[in-house]
Amino acid sequence: MAYPTLASLTTLRLGGPADHVLPISDPAAWPEAVRTVGLRGEAAPVVLGHGSNVIAADAGHPGTVVVMNTRGITTTRVDDSTVAATVQAGHPLADVVQWAAAEHLAGIECLAGIPGTTGAAPVQNAGAYGQQISDTLDRVTVWDWEMGRLRTLPTEACRLRYRDSRFKADPGRWTILTATFHLTRSQPAASIVYQPLADELGVSIGSRPPVPEVTAAVLANRQRRGLLLDRHGPDVRQVGSVFLNPPVTAAQAARWSAVGCPVHTDSDGQLRASAGWLLEHIGCRPGHDVADGVRCSDNRVLTLTAHGDATATGFSEALTQLGERVRSATSVVLRPEPVAIGTWSADQPRL
Repeated sequence: MAYPTLASLTTLRLGGPADHVLPISDPAAWPEAVRTVGLRGEAAPVVLGHGSNVIAADAGHPGTVVVMNTRGITTTRVDDSTVAATVQAGHPLADVVQWAAAEHLAGIECLAGIPGTTGAAPVQNAGAYGQQISDTLDRVTVWDWEMGRLRTLPTEACRLRYRDSRFKADPGRWTILTATFHLTRSQPAASIVYQPLADELGVSIGSRPPVPEVTAAVLANRQRRGLLLDRHGPDVRQVGSVFLNPPVTAAQAARWSAVGCPVHTDSDGQLRASAGWLLEHIGCRPGHDVADGVRCSDNRVLTLTAHGDATATGFSEALTQLGERVRSATSVVLRPEPVAIGTWSADQPRL
């Protein structure tokens, strides 16, 4: 299978040529992939799953791009109520959540509908509706490119924080090959802690509806809010939320919450303001044109979409300009959520 450009490997459909693309479907093929990268004289490849959280450079990437297509879930019994599910890195996270719901395994039901692969999820410590990967992740198996060997990292060693991890802080050092989750065999789901989800279900905070009901409610809520990747809709070229909810001081939280900005405390105890509200504060609206070929999605301002002849440079510039406008108007600093890959020149905006 040929992949002439990074655009064909990413949901934004942006990005230039890849010098060498290496799809991996069989976990047993990994040693040969490592050998291939070594023979090409590269320290490490760029690794992609579904490319749903990356902005690939217009110039492309001069080295190897590994496309992780491995799939499979194996389970072992930990105790009477806990199941260890080891998932191949290329397995779609959304499919893992649906499998867990069908098996009445609680712990990841609120992650329903999140795009991307299971191997990519710990990098971002993906999360939604009050759950995140760190809640149930027990360990990951990785290839350490610096040490040149397989390693198993327990969750503590992954340094998972709000949308952050050891892997994100040191890109290129590790490639995640499998992730193991400890899930609870239970008819009821984990306690509902996110009010919009409680409203969707018609229950109160702290309730524990059945796992499949929670998964279905999450998908319904994501659909209504434009958070499901519609492969045939007008907003298909996107990477989801383009900014993290920004950290704010207590004074900033008080100031902006007083005028309607939602503020919450994240899992690390940090106060965070709503990035979407801040974008609306500077005049962004659903469907709003931000730059040539770049606009807010039809459903929410926090998702930017690419159209026509959009470029990665133009998309990145749009993020930079929006961030500067928010900082100028509010003194709050927005941090882009997608990761930049490929070769970017010194005068191009870089995330």
